[in-house]
Amino acid sequence: MSLEKTNVNRSDAELLGILFSYVPKIAESKQLDSLLVLIADLGRELVLAERCSLWLVSSDKKELWTKVAHGCDEIRIPITAGFVGYSYANNEPLLIEDAYNDSRFDSSVDKNSGYRTKAVLTVPFKNSVGEVMGVFQAINKVGGTQFSKDDLNFLQLTAVYSAKSLESAMLFQELERTQEEITLILGAAAECRSVETGNHVKRVAEMCYTLSKYAGLSEGMAQKIRLASSMHDLGKIGIPDEILNKNGKFLPEEYAVMKNHSRLGYEMLSHSNCELLRLAAEIAFSHHERIDGKGYPLGLSGDEIPLAGRICAVADVFDALINVRCYKRPWSREQVIALYQEERGRQFEARLVDILLEHLDEFYAINDSMPD
Repeated sequence: MSLEKTNVNRSDAELLGILFSYVPKIAESKQLDSLLVLIADLGRELVLAERCSLWLVSSDKKELWTKVAHGCDEIRIPITAGFVGYSYANNEPLLIEDAYNDSRFDSSVDKNSGYRTKAVLTVPFKNSVGEVMGVFQAINKVGGTQFSKDDLNFLQLTAVYSAKSLESAMLFQELERTQEEITLILGAAAECRSVETGNHVKRVAEMCYTLSKYAGLSEGMAQKIRLASSMHDLGKIGIPDEILNKNGKFLPEEYAVMKNHSRLGYEMLSHSNCELLRLAAEIAFSHHERIDGKGYPLGLSGDEIPLAGRICAVADVFDALINVRCYKRPWSREQVIALYQEERGRQFEARLVDILLEHLDEFYAINDSMPD
């Protein structure tokens, strides 16, 4: 493709270099927000625009929205508004020299942001079944010149490639949402067996996430532990009601049955090929182990206990202590602190106890946000 003089005499090699620098990053990105940023940055560099944005159609198809409009936060507009709305509705690219001399221009965004739109490029892009899923927009050529037909061609090529990546990211995001819903449903399945645990699994999940972050785990790993820990008591589905909801101390034989919920949860989850469910199996199996080796079901100690299980142990007991159970009243703050200080390095990993006590108000706030 030859370039016009208006494209600041940029060589084909320079433009290919820009493409090749972005393609691997775009191919690796699974999160929609980060992908939108990458694609907008690619478009801005290719056509030398001051601002570039990707507008996506809302799920109800009443709005177009973008989180990437360089210099702005999220913007939402009616689906037929402005150049973007026109380009979407008519499946037509636009090359505009002077926005304010065009009746299709919606100046409300400029009024709200204080920015002055002059030259505009818009390019609709389609999903794999040929439906327009959004519009790529570039605003104001750097240096005050006009966008060229070559710029429009470059943005169209970028839009075609970007549509595939965006569609994959949106499908991945939907799968993640579905996976999260499934894990919460599974976690709640055991909860429904007991009339008194309420939002226990949701609170424990959020506490596990918070512990994980303060313990230095990545955001991705902390989120996995948050979801997986919601299934820590799944095995209670297999515990008889008269034991699960007993109002009083267990007899030895009853306690032996109750302890079996760790193995039952593990057996339900461990045969999956899903990484999240295998992590959930690990947590279900190990969250009643103790650092001193006196826990169950295997009597593991110290680092033999998976980190996710050690994290869940701290959160699970904390939530049980500060809430009503069929066999107890909520413990006072002083009682809770005393127990964790006593069990630091015995029942619980010392570092995790320190995190809990240092940020105790935050963990109480999680509890207060999801009352039974």
